[in-house]
Amino acid sequence: MRIGFTLPQFGAQALQTTDVTRFAREAEALGAASLWVGDRLLTAVSPSVGYGGSGDTVPEEFRTAADPFVWLAAAAAVTDRVLLGSNVLNAPWYPPALLARQLASIDRLSGGRLLVGLGTGWSPEEYQAAGVPMNERGARLDECLDILEAWWTRDPVEHKGSRWTIPPSHVQLKPVGSPRPPVYMAGFAPRAVQRVALRADGWLPVAALPGGFDPAASVAEPMARIRAEARRAGRAPEELDVILRVNPSSQTTVDDIADALKRAHGEAGVEHAFVDLMYLARDVDHALQVGAQVLEALGTR
Repeated sequence: MRIGFTLPQFGAQALQTTDVTRFAREAEALGAASLWVGDRLLTAVSPSVGYGGSGDTVPEEFRTAADPFVWLAAAAAVTDRVLLGSNVLNAPWYPPALLARQLASIDRLSGGRLLVGLGTGWSPEEYQAAGVPMNERGARLDECLDILEAWWTRDPVEHKGSRWTIPPSHVQLKPVGSPRPPVYMAGFAPRAVQRVALRADGWLPVAALPGGFDPAASVAEPMARIRAEARRAGRAPEELDVILRVNPSSQTTVDDIADALKRAHGEAGVEHAFVDLMYLARDVDHALQVGAQVLEALGTR
């Protein structure tokens, strides 16, 4: 089983800005398989919607949020082996052509190690700040996927859509991977699941710890539905991948994390997962310590 970790991007860890490259180098040396970023823009003083789209509270750590593209590029520049992923970029915030260029550049900088995770976010205040109508997020993501595909795989590039137009143009800086970096998507809603089945290379579920993580209900059963939908659409369902994010609270132990990962592997067939260290580690050194302990507990170090 391949195990990765989040880069120090949020909260107190993010304020140790010059340590992001040290974390990336040392995590790779420990045996991490992948390093990940998220995408938060701001935290409203009085949020209308809470974290993940429910309630009315947002984690304090999101008040300090570093740019995901800069963090990925920094990690790419100082590592050789680890995969570099986003879970997730809120694609509707960005002009798709600029997003395509940024991600292609990071993929080339990393030598083809990029995993592109995309989603739509949940914060109305972030959409307001980005100047994007939140009620268009699904349609914008769908057209964004069309433009990413064109930008990364064709030359000349051309696109005529309902929101964006790209006149026939030469774009010769392409990603390293053929035909493009793998694209993953998150979400449990029916439209999100359908989008994964029809458009993505894989799905990004979440396991919140501690709590009643059920690998069958949280991963295996939704993934079976996704693959069935892909089969109906004429795709090869076995080609759809799953990467699990384990999201431990500050009260979670290393044993809790290791147990959840072992169960995800044994009961849901998860081969690649990463641990979000945002709540669990107070600083970069502590994050590296926890990462080493997790890898040790799983016998992957």
